[in-house]
Amino acid sequence: MAATDKEKILEAFRRWGYLQADLDPLGHLKPLPHPELALDGPEAERARRIYCGKLAVEFAHIPEPERRRWIAERMEAEPPEPDRQRILDFLLRAEVFEQMLQSRYPGTKRFSIEGVAALLPLLDAVLSTAGELGAEQAVLAMSHRGRLNVVLHIVGRSAVELFAGFEDVDPRSVLGSGDVKYHLGATGSFRTAQGRKLAIHLVSNPSHLEAVNPVVEGIVRAKQTFMGDEKREKVLPVLVHGDAAFAGQGVVAETLNLSLLKGYTTGGTIHLVINNQIGFTATAEESRSSTYCTDVARMVQAPILHVNGDDPEACARAMQIALDYRMKFKKDVVIDLVCYRKYGHNEGDDPSYTQPVMYRTIKGKDSPGTLYTQRLLREGVVTKDAVERIKRQIQDALNAAHEEAVRKGEKWELQEVTEYEEATIPHICPRTAADEALLEKVIEGITTFPEGFTLHPKLKPFIERRREILRGGPVDWAAAETLAFGTLVLEGTPVRLSGQDSGRGTFSQRHLEYFDYNTGEPYTPLQHLDPRQARFEVYDSSLSEYAVMGFEYGYSLGDPLTLTLWEAQFGDFANGAQIMIDQFIAAGEAKWGQPSGLVLLLPHGYEGQGPEHSSARIERFLQLAAENNLQVCNATTPAQYFHLLRRQMYGGHDRRGLRKPLVLFTPKSLLRHPKCVSTLADLTRGFFEPVLSDPEAVQPDRVVQVLFCSGKIYYELAAEREKRGAWNTAIVRLEQLYPWPEQEVEAALWRYPSTAEIVWVQEEPRNQGAFLYVRDRLEPMLAQSRRILRYAGRPEAAAPSTGSARRHAQEQAAVLEDAFSGGSPIRPRRYRVVEKRRNLPVEGARPEA
Repeated sequence: MAATDKEKILEAFRRWGYLQADLDPLGHLKPLPHPELALDGPEAERARRIYCGKLAVEFAHIPEPERRRWIAERMEAEPPEPDRQRILDFLLRAEVFEQMLQSRYPGTKRFSIEGVAALLPLLDAVLSTAGELGAEQAVLAMSHRGRLNVVLHIVGRSAVELFAGFEDVDPRSVLGSGDVKYHLGATGSFRTAQGRKLAIHLVSNPSHLEAVNPVVEGIVRAKQTFMGDEKREKVLPVLVHGDAAFAGQGVVAETLNLSLLKGYTTGGTIHLVINNQIGFTATAEESRSSTYCTDVARMVQAPILHVNGDDPEACARAMQIALDYRMKFKKDVVIDLVCYRKYGHNEGDDPSYTQPVMYRTIKGKDSPGTLYTQRLLREGVVTKDAVERIKRQIQDALNAAHEEAVRKGEKWELQEVTEYEEATIPHICPRTAADEALLEKVIEGITTFPEGFTLHPKLKPFIERRREILRGGPVDWAAAETLAFGTLVLEGTPVRLSGQDSGRGTFSQRHLEYFDYNTGEPYTPLQHLDPRQARFEVYDSSLSEYAVMGFEYGYSLGDPLTLTLWEAQFGDFANGAQIMIDQFIAAGEAKWGQPSGLVLLLPHGYEGQGPEHSSARIERFLQLAAENNLQVCNATTPAQYFHLLRRQMYGGHDRRGLRKPLVLFTPKSLLRHPKCVSTLADLTRGFFEPVLSDPEAVQPDRVVQVLFCSGKIYYELAAEREKRGAWNTAIVRLEQLYPWPEQEVEAALWRYPSTAEIVWVQEEPRNQGAFLYVRDRLEPMLAQSRRILRYAGRPEAAAPSTGSARRHAQEQAAVLEDAFSGGSPIRPRRYRVVEKRRNLPVEGARPEA
């Protein structure tokens, strides 16, 4: 046979061989016929053994010939000799542990590894190979299936801890709300096959199965940056997925899309899909439209290795190929571990209701550990006595750990907590004021460009206004932000900002990046203030909220010494990442003891731009706020914003800063409002003030009405007061909504007569915004003087705002009228737009003279 004919045969199997591979341990999935594989002869049989066995690979979709050639060479080479004793040991440990849990805690949820025990040799292969290639850390994510086994045998946590969780006698379970044992993260050390130690962090994960993916990527990116790991070889991300979730949850595609983006790449991720061939009760045909659960990974041209979970040697080989590929090409790679689950979705579920045929097969099937033991016994690698001895040793160690867990639990008693004292977030942080010389250095730096750089003509006035600050000119919102960033990096604190169009700013207000008008080359002045400065990064993200917010949350965990900010294009768009907000940002510290200092910048304010460009949903964040978990702020001056950003890094009790997420509602129309300005002196003194009392009310004793508000509507109220000459009305701004600044609010109330009417004014509908939250806190304070809180604002509504600019203007005017003229404290006024009608003559009637 000619060499060209041999190559054609090989090429056909390289392209399509995976369709006919022996992948299903249950034998239900049949090979798919393909005309190009209908070949006979010794060369075809050799190619079939390579590409249609228990390990198969999809890689013809990869456009680069070099990558395809590398994969083909690895597949067609003689497989390396596996460490069979080590593989057997992992399989036996996995199965004995699960059998003990089943006997001690029958029916208790544990999401057993049985049927997918090859997961442990797979993870061993990737970590051992990574350690051999110089990796120092690995960050893992996985959902429920097999998690407890991974915590014990890969992460290296003690069996005593795990049994304490089943016994519910772990004293730490009363700290915070805690979480179920198969959601909790763990940190430990893994000893590789070569004897090296690799630091392992398994990230906590809620039941939103794939939500943790971008969080891991953010943690890894932060660690790589902190360690100076420019080659991205010291810290390895490993994501363990489920088949139905990998195909069904959009965050998977969003995270894959980040893999090669400049601001988000981690040098390639190992994706391991536990393919149970079922999702809860839904079959593959009900779960996805694609042939394979891994088809979504083809979007980033990732190679996909399919492997039969009953062949642990093939699994280990697949992982070694995957890790070598990742290290060489710095790109994602996917392993599809085709297996099954022995029980239902959990151990209390009967799966035979919906999959009777599948579970009849599973019931009569030997486990992967049993099959591999039989194979090694046949080949004379081990003896029956040796296997039994290993099992007894494992069993004895687990029994001893269980007894110790029970004994320890007897020493602890759960006591009801009747009172909860919130740890205070410091309002006053004098360190946020910056030295004038430092501010001047930043201004010089952000208004100076390299020789030969051509600034866009329209930006020249913008730069001139920045220079005017040095001569006493006003500091607007974007300038205060830039000065906060600049002073932080000069003081040694790195800053990372990402979001949709964040470099320029959605409203063309920021301009942290400039582009040469002739060449298009970018220049970021904040990166060139001083050779010794800290790192400054700004990235325009992909059009994603879910994955990018998750990534930045992870980054804030991986490097708490960096000010990490995520910005929404409009604040409303944050609801695309609601899972991240609910499960991680708001609850992560209570559930997992996992503090974060992430800042969310959410443009908010009613300017008649429609329901999706008005409200950042203040009410949702306030509903989530409890136990000192968040800071929710709505600053109204550039200086307040400046001090808030710096407080985030300097307001804590140690150099890690204030590790509480900061939810910051940022303005749109105020970005260029002539009254919304500060001075350089405002940045060199003072601090963030959670409540701003009205400086205009010169004679507080004459005040008959106090308007409480938050955010941009203050400027409209102030303008309306001036228009009316209503100087007996005071306006108080709540700049921090949570934690509730009780002392400052009380001081503002005492400043004015106890007979003054108290009104809460907001732009948002009554069922939205801060009203209901504020009412529950203000009304008890007013009860002492027997006053009630009156509401002025829009009535309850399903949508955040109207889509008509004209109607918006009328509604806004009505809110202001209601605030100053008074109305019902119980039921707000409702307004509607009606058509103006002319008096037309009746047909046949005589016209009037």
